[in-house]
Amino acid sequence: MPYINVGKENSANVQLYYKDWGKGQPVVFSHGWPLSADAWESQMFFLASNGYRCIGHDRRGHGRSSQPWNGNDMDTRMRMTASRRFRKRTSPRI
Repeated sequence: MPYINVGKENSANVQLYYKDWGKGQPVVFSHGWPLSADAWESQMFFLASNGYRCIGHDRRGHGRSSQPWNGNDMDTRMRMTASRRFRKRTSPRI
C-alpha cells in the first residue's frame, strides 16, 4: 500500500495512505468525516478508465492513515495534504 510520511508524533511517523490510479490530468479526491478514500472508488475507477489520473487519500486520523492523538484539526490536515512530500509523491505524470 502506498503511504507518505508527513511528520512525527512521539517519535513515530505520521503517514497518509493514498491511491493513485490512471494517467492524464490529475483529479484529487478528499473524503469527509468519517469516511476514507474508498468512498470515491466508483468515481475514481470511472475517471481513471477515461483518461484521468485520480488521487484519493485517507485523511489524517481516518481509514488506513495514521491515527495520532494530536493534530486532528482541519488546519493540520490541510497542511499535511499540501505538504511538499505529498505533492512531490503525487506530482503529475502527464
